[in-house]
Amino acid sequence: MTETITAFNVLKSLAVKSLGSAQQLPAQAGAVEQWRGIGFSLLGFDFVVPMEELVEMLEIPAYTRLPGVHSWVKGVANIRGRLLPIFDLAEFFSLALVGNKKMQRLLVIDRQSVYAGLWVDAVYGMQYFPVHARSDDVPSHLPEQLVNFTEGCFDVDGRQWIVFHPLKLCQEPQFLDVAVN
Repeated sequence: MTETITAFNVLKSLAVKSLGSAQQLPAQAGAVEQWRGIGFSLLGFDFVVPMEELVEMLEIPAYTRLPGVHSWVKGVANIRGRLLPIFDLAEFFSLALVGNKKMQRLLVIDRQSVYAGLWVDAVYGMQYFPVHARSDDVPSHLPEQLVNFTEGCFDVDGRQWIVFHPLKLCQEPQFLDVAVN
């Protein structure tokens, strides 16, 4: 038993000595606070969605068209046993997708009792921006229909990333009324 206690004391002594001579981590004083979101393209503009407003990104799945709905409602797809309504985001705004079909993707939202796939021109994945690069302004040439669903932008290296809020879209009565009257 004495050997065990002695061995333990030796190890403890080594641990104390190593902690005393260890280098400290570099100071975080120079760290820049980052904002993160999912980047995507729509109508030739770069957008970014806050991470907490999306649940996933998908390639365009096989889907079934629905009768009696607006043309921007493309149909429904079976995603892991759940029916996902698919909406052409550009067409909802009375515009048209401009991207390469192979690059087009769905941004999936599942909030406020709305489960939907938003069809966009391309998805760029996770984007990080310094918080100080954010402006409350949006580009003046952004189509007016989109302005109410945006909230400022990040201007990084001459490229503007407009903050888009799909949750604001979920509160829009026109978006929720998919049936043709």
